[in-house]
Amino acid sequence: ARPAHEKPFANEPRLDWALPEIRERFRRALAEVRRRFPLDVPLWIGGRSSRTGRTFRSTNPNDPEEVVGIVASAAKEEVEQALRHARDAFPAWRDTDPTARAECLFRAARVARKERCELAALEVFETGKGWREADGDVCEAIDFLEYYGREMVRLGPPRRMLPVPAEASRLLYEPRGVAAVIAPWNFPLAISMGMTAAALVAGNAVLYKPSSQSAVTGSMIPRIFRDAGLPERVLQFLPGPGGEIGDVLVSHPEVALIAFTGSKEVGLRILELAARTPQGAGGVKQVIAEMGGKNAIILDSDADLDEAIVSVLDSAFGYQGQKCSACSRLIVLEENYERVIQRLRAAAESVNLGPAEDPASYMGAVIDAAARQKIEKYIEIGKGEGRLLVCRDLPGGKGHAVPMAIFIDVRPEHRLAQEEIFGPVLSVIKARDFGEALSIANRSQYALTGAVFSRSPAHLERAAREFRVGNLYLNRGCTGAMVGRHPFGGFKLSGTGTQAGGPDYLTHFMVPRNVAENTMRRGFAPATENG
Repeated sequence: ARPAHEKPFANEPRLDWALPEIRERFRRALAEVRRRFPLDVPLWIGGRSSRTGRTFRSTNPNDPEEVVGIVASAAKEEVEQALRHARDAFPAWRDTDPTARAECLFRAARVARKERCELAALEVFETGKGWREADGDVCEAIDFLEYYGREMVRLGPPRRMLPVPAEASRLLYEPRGVAAVIAPWNFPLAISMGMTAAALVAGNAVLYKPSSQSAVTGSMIPRIFRDAGLPERVLQFLPGPGGEIGDVLVSHPEVALIAFTGSKEVGLRILELAARTPQGAGGVKQVIAEMGGKNAIILDSDADLDEAIVSVLDSAFGYQGQKCSACSRLIVLEENYERVIQRLRAAAESVNLGPAEDPASYMGAVIDAAARQKIEKYIEIGKGEGRLLVCRDLPGGKGHAVPMAIFIDVRPEHRLAQEEIFGPVLSVIKARDFGEALSIANRSQYALTGAVFSRSPAHLERAAREFRVGNLYLNRGCTGAMVGRHPFGGFKLSGTGTQAGGPDYLTHFMVPRNVAENTMRRGFAPATENG
């Protein structure tokens, strides 16, 4: 068989939930995973599991009495231990052939592919993802492994530069050193795997800190890489409180690179801490940060509402609006404003709400009590700023349940239209014409995703020029970026301008070097005993 990297990349197919055997297979996976609760999750330092005497519980958002796992908690002492191991393992991993590093990712993809239902089932319980969303997250993790492996094979060989007589000049990439990967809970396998795999395949040693809300799912990352034959000390697993160990990881003089996905507040703090080059640092720290959005969908006056309304609903309320790409502003031209409101209300009232493990549920509980309180606060703010069109509570109100809320007649300057909520709250804003709609969409400190529904080629072309976001979608929703098809990431306060799953992402995990040789030799030095 041909080596994996010689086969063209293709996205991992999603499960077909229309097939009864697939649904039954997933139900069995849910039962099997639940049977093992609570899972015991140790640290992974220096190629062996480690316990500290400090633990925290990870629970089911839809039923907080259900403990998914009991997780060992790292402190500064464990970070220092992990750093020593990572530092010592780095030179050999750096000097490993890039194709061999890529092959490790391909083996990891095969491991994850065999266990995809169990991995997705764990996400259903720990992070409240519905069946479709959980399966999609696992598929994306596999995609990152397959894509970044091929990208490293592409970038690994030295590239010959401009040829001139009597000179050989080549450009090559090498890893930066020890990387700290600080991951979020909302894509607990995909984003964790993507940042970790990128850092590893580029040749860095990695300290991986998962979010505390998804640390059990996060523990699958080092296990998958162990099963794939990754050298033992190249990857360390350090769950623990962000305020305690996150600052240590970011500030440590031996950490060369920080890859982060999470909130704007935490991301800006990381950038600030990383900018203070500490005594003894080996270089300027590189920060790769993705920090959220306040994403808008524009519905033009001629938009196909049959397609648009379904896409708006999915973009705004898929996974309870807990995606950095989620639609939180719907900008509607006044010509079809009333029609859109009527159809949006009917669509929002037609879907089922309930716990994530129920396949009929369109929307379940949010991640934790703090998220619930924040969302409830914004719903109260919205009642003073706009008009409540839809407010649907989850039946039973169990767990961290919040209403599905849609506000209309919101002004572009309102808090509801400017501040990231990270929950199932949608603001509808009226615009006089397409130009004003674009102006409203761009009136944000974020620039992550956006979408436009229009039948006008001129308007679509204008949006492509003027709608300033990292990911713009025309006549489709603003969530669901696919690795290799939609490189994903934003700018302004949405991030540092990198795009995961794209052709230049790995270059941010490496430094370029140029080697130029004068080939006009005037004889050769004689060989010596030392070469």
